[in-house]
Amino acid sequence: MPDTYAIVPRWTIPVEPANQILEAHAVVIANGLIDSIVPLAELEVEHPGIDRLDLPDHALIPGLVNAHTHAAMSLMRGLADDLPLMPWLKEHIWPAEARHVSPEFVHDGTLLACAEMLRAGTTCFNDMYFFPESAAAAAIESGIRAALGIIVIEFPSAYASGPDEYLEKGLALRDLHRDNPLLTFCLAPHAPYTVSDTTFRKVGRLAAELDIPVHVHLHETEEELARSVSEHGVRPLERLRSLGLLGPQLISVHSVHFNHTEIDLLGRHGCSVAHCPSSNLKLASGFAPVAAMSAAGVNLSLGTDGAASNNRLDMFQEMRQAALLAKAVARDASVLPAAEALRAATLGGAQALGIGHRTGSIVPGKEADLVAVRMDSPELKPVYDPLSHLVYAASREHVNYVWVRGEMLLNRRTLARPVFSNLDEKVSLWQNRLQ
Repeated sequence: MPDTYAIVPRWTIPVEPANQILEAHAVVIANGLIDSIVPLAELEVEHPGIDRLDLPDHALIPGLVNAHTHAAMSLMRGLADDLPLMPWLKEHIWPAEARHVSPEFVHDGTLLACAEMLRAGTTCFNDMYFFPESAAAAAIESGIRAALGIIVIEFPSAYASGPDEYLEKGLALRDLHRDNPLLTFCLAPHAPYTVSDTTFRKVGRLAAELDIPVHVHLHETEEELARSVSEHGVRPLERLRSLGLLGPQLISVHSVHFNHTEIDLLGRHGCSVAHCPSSNLKLASGFAPVAAMSAAGVNLSLGTDGAASNNRLDMFQEMRQAALLAKAVARDASVLPAAEALRAATLGGAQALGIGHRTGSIVPGKEADLVAVRMDSPELKPVYDPLSHLVYAASREHVNYVWVRGEMLLNRRTLARPVFSNLDEKVSLWQNRLQ
């Protein structure tokens, strides 16, 4: 597409301001940025002769932000299903990773994840996995935006021998890609039960020095809580508070088992939560108190987790699941309405990652990360409220176009970049090795 063009959908849902639905408006893109949102009647006056893409019966929304995933684990989709978290990890996932995870595994698995996410309207993902340099390469090839985790864990792997080497390699990668407009980084200590106090303190110091988020699994299972009390004398959140980790940079992943005091603590410190409803259900981790966290001022974002514990990298599914579960847990049908669910899947994730000034809403000056959802299928008719439809009726199969930084990466459901052309062959080779 040209450097300057206009997208003309039936509806534009900018997310900022909340609950706004614009009809008969054009979104003007210039050099990868959102230049303006203008009434259609004024488009030719303000931009005579501009190239335009007319999308009747489409809703234009900000690109979805997957606030927590392990992208390379797409190659383990369905490998060990219907098991509780710790047996799933200890008996199946960790042994498989020890045998197979390599730079090539991470590159190909992340490429597969990028293809799935782009076709589902995700324009940014927050990753936590080994060999992040390979994930970076796959993201760059795909054109997708990525927040790459500088993973930290106490035990050795094929990637690093211990926490110091994990940090050293991750920080070097961050320096290498400092000027890439589509890559940012998070410190990613895996979980309280795999990271020591010494390492957490170091992570906290680095987060403050570098001003980057800290992305950690937290209060995911009751077993995690019991183990923390046994080994440290306190629950995990209190342990992180005492180590200086609480603040606006903290992204607490899963966040299923928080009590009212802990929820208040998260809110007062301006923390974010990456809520993964489908993964929480599949691993029987429990029901996150989403309504209470939101009411306390916690920034809510949504994530899929990895495809090995969800089987789908589908943010439309997560929006719907999150909204429905929040209502049931709170016993209040007004909790987490469609507009808030969409915000969690877009701007909430962007703000958690520290890039809310660049993406997450359709606002002039932000980068043009956009998704056009086709709303004229029989299963989506009639359309009384397109915003509600996006959360409760639409699915990833209705995503028709995707742009990242103004580049069209999905055109009528077809991935535009040639890097995906031999993906099937790569996946088949890995399946033969893993099974």
